[in-house]
Amino acid sequence: MKRFGLAALAAVAFAGMANAQDAVIHAGYLLAKPGEGYLRKQTVTVKDGRIVSVEAGYKPGPKGVPVIDLRDAYVLPGLIDSHVHITSESGPNERIRMFEETTVDQAFDGAEFAHKTLLAGFTTVQDVGGSNDAVFGLRDAIAKGYVPGPRMRAAGQAISVTGGHGDINGYSPDVMALFTGTNICNGADDCRRAVRQQVKEGADVIKITATGGVMSNTKAGLEKQFTDAELEAIVETAHSMGRQVTAHAHGKGGIEAALRAGIDSIEHGTYLDDETIALFKEHNATLVPTVLAGATVSGWVNEPWFPEASRAKAAIVGPLMQDMLRRAHEGGVNVAFGTDTGVSKHGDNAEEFALMVGAGYTPEEAIHAATVKASQHIEMDADIGTIEAGKYADIIAVTADPLKDVTELEDVDFVMKGGVVYKNED
Repeated sequence: MKRFGLAALAAVAFAGMANAQDAVIHAGYLLAKPGEGYLRKQTVTVKDGRIVSVEAGYKPGPKGVPVIDLRDAYVLPGLIDSHVHITSESGPNERIRMFEETTVDQAFDGAEFAHKTLLAGFTTVQDVGGSNDAVFGLRDAIAKGYVPGPRMRAAGQAISVTGGHGDINGYSPDVMALFTGTNICNGADDCRRAVRQQVKEGADVIKITATGGVMSNTKAGLEKQFTDAELEAIVETAHSMGRQVTAHAHGKGGIEAALRAGIDSIEHGTYLDDETIALFKEHNATLVPTVLAGATVSGWVNEPWFPEASRAKAAIVGPLMQDMLRRAHEGGVNVAFGTDTGVSKHGDNAEEFALMVGAGYTPEEAIHAATVKASQHIEMDADIGTIEAGKYADIIAVTADPLKDVTELEDVDFVMKGGVVYKNED
């Protein structure tokens, strides 16, 4: 591939403060607003980390401001993953790692994973589950420019009931007692307390585990785990403190109870049906489908390191998720791109696109879900999601047309976040 020009801007700030540099980008094919098709031969001017103009034709730009040559490339807004776990990655050593690592270790693991995510073209993520100290610390370090990584909106620890999907399961009672956090609640008042505690400790969004889940080592099923009163208390408390609430939910009963309680979004949504789809639309809620997670756990059902309880649930859930997304898409549910990366490998987030296309999306619809829709979902659409004047200069490029073959996004060649170039390949 032709180098996109300008060696001075190609250097990645791996250490110290990353400083935005003014630049002019010549874009051959610019998908400025995914869903509206390409603009041809455009000039994007970047100053102080933000886009100041998008103009037709190739303009020279201000004197002394370097030009990045993307005339032969397909240029898009930075991608957004609405569901990641940035400080962990599933694998054979996951269950023992929690005893060996401190939250500082987890934050450093997260720094590596964040860097991989950024180089994959994902300039913003929403983290929906991890140690408060590690996740919030990493989020803040990235925001200060100390660590290269995507912008983060973070939930920290997911709120769960005792023995639920977000609790610690599958160890001796003494061990589990040591690792039970303030995120575990029982009863409406206690769940209000847990929400307030998460907000106090730095949560940008509240995550709950409304149903059982595949990755928890317990035979507690995949259905509803909170009472209606608990769900209503969580939503009311979070909203009163200016926080959205998103719910991990697989089973139909749990999804629908969460939607009736006023939840803002559902992660996974495996067993949704026509009634559930109607509730999504009635409550203007968003689905984050995470089909990649389903495909990933389906491949682990014969792995001896994967706990028996999880293997049984993975065998059921994994094969259902792409068809779930097909039904949601056909039913007109609002969908934001999300992968549950951390289950799958960090840096492979873009594999979700092909799964979305397999569920009936056009490539541009899938990209729209990972830019425009995702930016709205995580309440950052004033700053990201499109390439427009006033927004952050979060810009990626590939050498072939992703609207013809969406898998082109699995190998992104150019990444700029906030005016800093982090990747610029031959």
